Amino acid sequence: MVRRDPPQRGAAFPGHATVRVEARLDSGVAGHDGRVTAYLGVDLAWGLGSDRKPANETGLVAMDADGRVTDAGWARGVDAVTDWIAAHLGPRTLVAVDASLVVTNPTGIREAERQVGQRYGRWKVAANPTNLASAASAGARLLDRLTDLGVGYVSSTRAMRERSGPAAFECYPYTTLVGVEELGYDDERPRYKRLDLKVPAAQARAARAVAFDELVRRLRTTPLDPPLRLDAHPLTAGLADPSVLHGPTHKHREDLLDGALCAWTAAFWERHGDGRVQVLGGDPPHRHGPDAAGASPGNRRRGPSLPSDPPDEAGRRPVVVAPARPSQRRPAR
Repeated sequence: MVRRDPPQRGAAFPGHATVRVEARLDSGVAGHDGRVTAYLGVDLAWGLGSDRKPANETGLVAMDADGRVTDAGWARGVDAVTDWIAAHLGPRTLVAVDASLVVTNPTGIREAERQVGQRYGRWKVAANPTNLASAASAGARLLDRLTDLGVGYVSSTRAMRERSGPAAFECYPYTTLVGVEELGYDDERPRYKRLDLKVPAAQARAARAVAFDELVRRLRTTPLDPPLRLDAHPLTAGLADPSVLHGPTHKHREDLLDGALCAWTAAFWERHGDGRVQVLGGDPPHRHGPDAAGASPGNRRRGPSLPSDPPDEAGRRPVVVAPARPSQRRPAR
């Protein structure tokens, strides 16, 4: 479990938190309150790090079935992240990871990433490209570790619903923010991450802080289904404190917020399924045509299927699970 003293309300988050991670591999219960964890959110640092330069922080959030945050914090490196996940696994825990978990394309961009830009580009959302030559390989390494723990990988709503044990999937918080209409980002994504390079640095940092605080306000006050109760844990409750302009401190808070968004994306997918969520890159070619008896129901009457990357050696497809408005879905054909 990640352990660190929570900041006092109104205090800025420290820029460099010291965290201690303890694995409790024999336990499927979140440690501090005894409730089984339903959802885990992992905003994974993509780089593996080295002895000279540790990996960047990963934001981690555990949430129960009622939307209460039951644990939260940060860890560095795939091993520490794996230990934290292992300590929180329940019988059917759903683990949402913001990182490329399955990568099979030798070069270029994954089809799931391409479809993020095609479906969400109007909201100024795009995904960073990954391939087998990318240095950003922490996601694949984490999936290997989770597989060793008995955590499955799900790339369809049906597989998610029918899982018989804990399972992981890939998500992208920006698609959640613009794909869930209740949050009100109707025109473009909130600019709570990178600085706007078109304006002076001081102005850009101030604007980013405003965007972060507004996003947290919406998450805390908007009636959401399922709920997201950030105030249930002192660290995520502290996200409501006014942002500071210091870059590393902002990144520290941002990683935790994205971890919460990942956990909530898992809950949202389980609650709404295909009705409000789409699986990008998960459209395998069908052999019989869109109206033939052999075509899957999701492929019928849609015309030719979209391009998709090949599965890996374990048969896992590279996909991104993304909440979606009707206008962000692939048009029926």
